[in-house]
Amino acid sequence: MTQHVDTSEGKPLNHHVKHSIERYFRELNGEQPASVYDMVLREVERPLLEVVMQETNGNQSRAAEILGINRNTLRKKLKLYQLIR
Repeated sequence: MTQHVDTSEGKPLNHHVKHSIERYFRELNGEQPASVYDMVLREVERPLLEVVMQETNGNQSRAAEILGINRNTLRKKLKLYQLIR
C-alpha cells in the first residue's frame, strides 16, 4: 500500500504543499506571517475529512478508524469545519 498521496501530475501531495508554502512566504512582501501552521492544517484537514466521511457514507466510527484518530476527536473536527451540527 502506498504511503503518500499522488496528485494528478504524479507528484506526491507533500511536494505541492511544500511549494505552496514557499510561495506563500515569497508573496508576503515583508509582512509578518501569522498562524502558518493553523492555516496549512485548515487547508488540508477540511477536504480530508470531507472525502473520508463521503467514503464511509457518514460512518464516524469507520472514518475515525481510517484517519487513526479517536471518534470524539473526529466529531470535534467535523463540528469545527461545520461538517455536522
